Amino acid sequence: MKLPFLFFFSFFTIHFCLSQNNKSWKGYFSYSQINDLTQNDTKIIAASENALFLEDVMSGTIKTINTIDGLSGLTITAVYNSPTLKKTIIGYENGLLVVYNEIDGSILNVVDIINKSIPQNVKKVNHFMDDNGLIYVSCDFGIVQYNLNTLQFGDTYFIGPNGSQISIVQTAIFNGNIYAASKNNGILAAVLSNPNLNDFNQWFTIANFGWSGVEKIGNNLVATTDNGSLQKFNGAIFIPIIQLPQSVNDLRSSGSYLLVTTKNHVYIYNNGLGQVSDIMSNQIPTISVEFTCATIINNIVFFGTKEHGIFRKGLTDSVIENKTPEGPLRNNVFAINTSSSNLWAVFGGYDIDYNPYTFTTTGLPKFGISKFNKNGWLNIPYENLLEAKALSRITVNPNNENQVFICSYYSGVLKLENDVVSTLYNATNTGSDGLETLPGQPSDDVRVNSGVFDNSGNLWVTNSGIRKGLKVFKSNGQWQSFDMQNVYANIRKLKFGRMVIDKNGTKWMGTWRDGVIGFNETLNNRFKIISDSPDGGNLPSFDARAVAVDNRNQLWIGTLRGLRVLSSVDSFYSDETLRTNSIIIIEDNLAQELLYEQSISDIFVDGANNKWIGTIDAGVFYVSQDGQNTIHHFTTSNSPLPSNNINDIDINGTTGEVFFATSKGLVSFKGTATTANGDLSNAYVYPNPVRPEYSGTVKISGLLDKANVKVSDIEGNLVFEAISEGGTIEWDTTAFGKYKVASGVYMIFISSQDGADTKVKKVMIIR
Repeated sequence: MKLPFLFFFSFFTIHFCLSQNNKSWKGYFSYSQINDLTQNDTKIIAASENALFLEDVMSGTIKTINTIDGLSGLTITAVYNSPTLKKTIIGYENGLLVVYNEIDGSILNVVDIINKSIPQNVKKVNHFMDDNGLIYVSCDFGIVQYNLNTLQFGDTYFIGPNGSQISIVQTAIFNGNIYAASKNNGILAAVLSNPNLNDFNQWFTIANFGWSGVEKIGNNLVATTDNGSLQKFNGAIFIPIIQLPQSVNDLRSSGSYLLVTTKNHVYIYNNGLGQVSDIMSNQIPTISVEFTCATIINNIVFFGTKEHGIFRKGLTDSVIENKTPEGPLRNNVFAINTSSSNLWAVFGGYDIDYNPYTFTTTGLPKFGISKFNKNGWLNIPYENLLEAKALSRITVNPNNENQVFICSYYSGVLKLENDVVSTLYNATNTGSDGLETLPGQPSDDVRVNSGVFDNSGNLWVTNSGIRKGLKVFKSNGQWQSFDMQNVYANIRKLKFGRMVIDKNGTKWMGTWRDGVIGFNETLNNRFKIISDSPDGGNLPSFDARAVAVDNRNQLWIGTLRGLRVLSSVDSFYSDETLRTNSIIIIEDNLAQELLYEQSISDIFVDGANNKWIGTIDAGVFYVSQDGQNTIHHFTTSNSPLPSNNINDIDINGTTGEVFFATSKGLVSFKGTATTANGDLSNAYVYPNPVRPEYSGTVKISGLLDKANVKVSDIEGNLVFEAISEGGTIEWDTTAFGKYKVASGVYMIFISSQDGADTKVKKVMIIR
């Protein structure tokens, strides 16, 4: 038995989107939240939060489909597979429909419901019902016909009082009539063959009040009420037959069985409504699960859960198996940290005002930790974290990769050794000069939000809302605090964001309402402030969300209203007032401010000194060293990003893989800016050979910074020359951009800036 608590592992316009199969992108999605299930004779298809996975029931092989393949990153609310047409239709919270064609892998985005002139908050898709390829789509406004054969829409039914919009949760066909269960307006019915079903007068009410589902099973029509009453239609009215102890999450028939899913039970009935089985959540040991939906294929029961993926068991067996693809614990990834071998993720957090209590709707965040490497995913649950809540940042000891510190914006600092939690540092065990509780709050409320190691192996952290808000955990095990009372009058409102340490050992800290604070203990514990005042720091906002020091020792600052740059971190020593500047670019022949009024969430400097800039609502910008050129701007509309809300960015400096943590999932882009090496011993060229079908560039990696790279043909004719910025450069296989070079072997001569270190490589090009 495999448990998920710890593992490795028409009238409308239609838009077409082929599966991208983009090798530059990878998805690292969570499949733990199961929103719906569908099936055919051989496969179970599970809709997780914003991705699908298909399992072959006999072989056990699993295929995943996510934004990398062309799906939307929005929340999936319903899914249905047509075995006859070999198509799967997917419904979303905003009314989007997506049709996945199993034959050719193509994906069809249907935006017609989105474009309907009705309020946006009533477009959610609740259910699909198939009548020989004609799909009745239940939505929060009514019912829509969609022909899966022709891929065209039919009629729309507004069947509420006087033709008003009402939420329909499910439909069923029984004895020539169509029945529609509504959340608040009872069950309505109409004659299916009536050509005027778009006239609300043709629908009549069978039952009043609120219903959660209606379904045909054998010769019976059944329905469930909001309070968990399972009822049977006697030809005139619905008669209660079973009162369930909980409300019903899902009602469906599968073959000769009826499945009724509640939070803690999956009830299975036969055609005659006799109970066959009752699967209880407590049959799954060691973890607490909530059921969301269930179905049966060949007497194997599959049931989805709210947080632990999908399980399966034989109808008459007792063994329960988890059948969820590997992935992180959640898709809303708050922060990440990556090295050459490991990727760490935590899930938050706090809201935009640094309040951990309102980050979720259920109080303080109680989420685990996820780690990915060559062995797969390791998920450590909250229950193993010494009750550390609101995990916000990850810091890996640069001298010991097996030692990881997790900052908590409620519980202090969590320490892991070899993937096992060893210590929770808080106000009780760090001494009189250590971490402190937020005044007036519970004794365990210790708000730490950033941790950075200095060159001496000391861990610096910020402790919000207290007088001694800057702390250092020294390599000798001692804590030290630095008094900030003279920096700000109202210490209680001082909330720290990200922190970075520059070459001089100066700590730069973003804050919620107080700009950027700089500190250096070698200058008699000197603090300086970069403010938003025009005659002071010139920040566009006092809310500084991101700080990063680039390879030219400039401090880049991202705020909720734009970007600023401090020209040199050395100015902390020389200037009394630290003043930043905007970056002015020329666009459409007009001088404009780069990222004007953009809400910036993170800035990461890559090996080429280019900047990856994440935003709260506009995706990711990749700009040149000086910001004058935008190399990429990735959004949900032009890339596999599942959300334009970017929480964090990090880069594997060895491979150049750029990771984007978003509110809807974790994805990566294969960049080329890698960290510079210390020598040329590991220089390599890829792809090699370059085959005719390849249309990308040749990458020359493992370089020193500012290495000279020359490419010539076999006769010695120079065709390319460049100076590296970081550890990788690209060659577009042209002769200085003029024309594609011919087939043949090309020599690559690499030398360090001083000429002391050299390397010669070869690449074969086949046209």
